[in-house]
Amino acid sequence: MRSPKYHLYLTHNERRTVINSLICLKNDLISQGRYTDAVDELIIKLTKAKVKSIKIKEV
Repeated sequence: MRSPKYHLYLTHNERRTVINSLICLKNDLISQGRYTDAVDELIIKLTKAKVKSIKIKEV
């Protein structure tokens, strides 16, 4: 069975914060001598993701 796909809708500032946090996590893993493959994949996915503008209705 396939695992479900999830979509994140982030503002520009939120996206930048997530990428910076992943980079800090990667640096911590490197300093501990651990593998960073999973974090690298997430950074690549976030940087290559399409930017989509959506309208949000306030309730």
